Amino acid sequence: MQMLLLSYQIYTNMVIGIDLGGTNLRAGIVSDGVLSSVISQPLYAQENVPGQIYSVIDKIINDDVTAIGIGVPGLVDPSTKVLYDVVNIPSLNEIDLREVLAQRYQLPVKMENDANCFALGEFYFGSGRAHESVVGLTIGTGLGTGIILNSQLVTGKYGGAGEFGMIKYLDKNIEYYVSGRFFEQVHHVKGDILYNNALANDAAAIEIYNDFGRHLGEAIKLILYALDTECFIIGGAVKAAFPFYSESMWRTVNTFAYKRAISTLKIEASSLVNGNILGAAALHLH
Repeated sequence: MQMLLLSYQIYTNMVIGIDLGGTNLRAGIVSDGVLSSVISQPLYAQENVPGQIYSVIDKIINDDVTAIGIGVPGLVDPSTKVLYDVVNIPSLNEIDLREVLAQRYQLPVKMENDANCFALGEFYFGSGRAHESVVGLTIGTGLGTGIILNSQLVTGKYGGAGEFGMIKYLDKNIEYYVSGRFFEQVHHVKGDILYNNALANDAAAIEIYNDFGRHLGEAIKLILYALDTECFIIGGAVKAAFPFYSESMWRTVNTFAYKRAISTLKIEASSLVNGNILGAAALHLH
């Protein structure tokens, strides 16, 4: 009973969720599953990044805030909480940003990889609420994967579990074919232009999405062989285009060897707005 009461107390209190991206910084307050006071500003990776995070927090924090959660575009060592492999913000490498924020604001702070936060956001507030095992795929410039198995976030020994995009695939790796890089480097078109062309029923654009869906389907099959999960939720820049590639994706997924595993499988585009902020706050639920 005590554990349930503690969980409920954290859920009903106000938590600041922060989504630290390579080029943007967003934050908001989550209380009772409701997001408010959302603020967004550009992130300048070559300048004082902690100072930019402070400026966002300072604009929304109040005396009722009880904790801070932050999602970062890199790996977080589960034991030391030190950041590493933060490719787009190299100044944060080998820094315990969690401790820096905790000292400044005298509040509990939790920090995780942004793809893990996306998965947690869906698990607690989105389409993953009805499932015990969820894979969140954030598809943008790259491919990020957050894994929840049996209601537990899976991070691995050094925080790098779920980096399926790095697995060799065809002549490159999975990320090359299942991210915005595929549109730009293989088909030489930017994602936003491709999407607008597809909306205009351009046959060439629709065929590119069909091609993308086939590669995504192969990636999902690989993850299924490894994890045998029940739900995939797609976020990132390509989620709006889901209707254009879902059919070819499913045709590929349906070639999975174990038919029972896909008989109830759900693959959906995220319907959450600011899911990464919600997921960062959800670090204090998990």
